[in-house]
Amino acid sequence: MTASRTTTTAPAGSPGAAGAPAAPHPLHAPVIDWFDEHARDLPWRRPEAGPWGVMVSEFMLQQTPVSRVLPVYGQWLARWPRPADLAAEAPGEAVRAWGRLGYPRRALRLHGAAVAITERHGGDVPRDHAQLLALPGIGEYTAAAVASFAYGQRHAVLDTNVRRVFARARTGVEYPPNATTAAERRLARELLPQDEATAARWAAASMELGALVCTARNPDCARCPVAGQCAWRLAGKPAHDGPPRRGQTYAGTDRQVRGKLLAVLRDAVGPVPQAVLDTVWNEPVQRARALDGLVADGLVEPLSGGMYRLPQHPASD
Repeated sequence: MTASRTTTTAPAGSPGAAGAPAAPHPLHAPVIDWFDEHARDLPWRRPEAGPWGVMVSEFMLQQTPVSRVLPVYGQWLARWPRPADLAAEAPGEAVRAWGRLGYPRRALRLHGAAVAITERHGGDVPRDHAQLLALPGIGEYTAAAVASFAYGQRHAVLDTNVRRVFARARTGVEYPPNATTAAERRLARELLPQDEATAARWAAASMELGALVCTARNPDCARCPVAGQCAWRLAGKPAHDGPPRRGQTYAGTDRQVRGKLLAVLRDAVGPVPQAVLDTVWNEPVQRARALDGLVADGLVEPLSGGMYRLPQHPASD
């Protein structure tokens, strides 16, 4: 799992020539062995998490560090241990429980996925990749990650950390491109072990290596199990054309205003009058723009008389 996520996926690779299995890549054994020894004990990796626990973690971990996800994840699963439990509640309750994880539209998407799982799949997270991909709010990365981490299937799971590991170890550059390229997808397919169980382990192991050792700013090459094979290190660690992408500025942005408005609505037991929301930010134009954005995103429902609340009904498509 990653500390934060900008993610994509590549489809599973194909066997070697004449249908013969491809030989194991030299990276596989050392990375997987390292993972077996150093993997963090995270609740979504435990057997009792089940596919729903894995799916919840994947939604929460997108662009959010593990340390912030852990307490919310535990509270979420205690309240909604099955998709049907979440689906039975108003989407606004998902937004409320999301707390300060950021990017709260993920809460609405997770609620929508829970509703679809309940209605289409009898309340069980589907194991078929195509069925996962057909769920609302599920993109290529999440479908592959759930299929791999929950069901042990063979999918090339590419998140920012994995892409960085592959860029350094195989391509010899410090950072991957801003957007995933066809070349990266081909490389992920080439590196994917043929055996399903090994492929699933490889997906988790390469992701953990990027999160803990091959980090963006301070890679710890002395601890890396494949330092001797790393093309970037062997080339003398050539500098990238520019620094890795920095996190977006938050203070003073519409995102900050939206967060303040949502915090008031999350803490309220009922609808909130406009006058109360007006107190959270002094600049009226930006405040109105942020509130309009929340309404447009389905995160806030306007009521008559200048009242607002968290959504009680799913947003229409």
